[in-house]
Amino acid sequence: MSEVTNSIDQSFIKHFQAEVVNAYSQMGSKLKSTVRSKNNIQGASTTFQIIGKGVAATKTRNGQVPTMKLTHTPKECTLSDYYAGEWVDSLDELKVGHDERKVVAQAGAYALGRKTDELIINALKTTTTTIGSAAANLTKATILEAFTLLNKEDVPDDGERYAIVSPQAWNQLLSIEEFSSADYVGAKTPFVAGCESRKWLGINFIMHTGLPATGTGDTAAHTCFIYHKNAVGHAVGMDIKTDITWHGDYAAHFVNNMMSQGACLIDPKGVIKFDVLDKASS
Repeated sequence: MSEVTNSIDQSFIKHFQAEVVNAYSQMGSKLKSTVRSKNNIQGASTTFQIIGKGVAATKTRNGQVPTMKLTHTPKECTLSDYYAGEWVDSLDELKVGHDERKVVAQAGAYALGRKTDELIINALKTTTTTIGSAAANLTKATILEAFTLLNKEDVPDDGERYAIVSPQAWNQLLSIEEFSSADYVGAKTPFVAGCESRKWLGINFIMHTGLPATGTGDTAAHTCFIYHKNAVGHAVGMDIKTDITWHGDYAAHFVNNMMSQGACLIDPKGVIKFDVLDKASS
């Protein structure tokens, strides 16, 4: 029984309330809908196409219509398998006031949701398009610099631009009147499950707790990103699936959550990264 997790007794009614809530777990992936996705992939990898800019031209009377001469550059995305399992002892289930199997299944699903976001963030990190030479507080000037850079690269301004920032960076954004005031951004915010979000300058800002961090104390910083949906690819071989089986030799259920996914950077020009100090200047 040494392999069986013995922490379930910590949630017994005599120690905790009857209802166990995964209060600090993200409710699945926040970022999956913000990137270019392909589902039901067969095999260990898939390919996303980077489509070049088309060129329009005239034609002579009765002449052949000119082609745009689009370039197609393949970008391979490799998938990996991920699992999140847990044992639920049968006798422990008699001592708790909730469906322990359901709680463990949800916890596993949330863990895989965070893994999905981690894959996407790792793909974003590989961009070579960076603004700012060192970590600094997030200001309107930083956002406008990124906004200008996207426009210079002809990144579509079609409502599919996203920014993911740390909680500390979010607080710094709130000090910018154009970001915090409904007079500028409107009262309606984009819906993103389980997180704070707001739309400004045509960019959907999302607060995320899983961004890369560096340094400690006053030098602690998080890497944030602004990107277009088509600049990042997310491939799904099998979406999150939960399986619960009984094992008599353990007198327990085994709850298994699994998925097969991958993510890759498609177009570095469409992803901008910048470091933001966690501590705002006084």
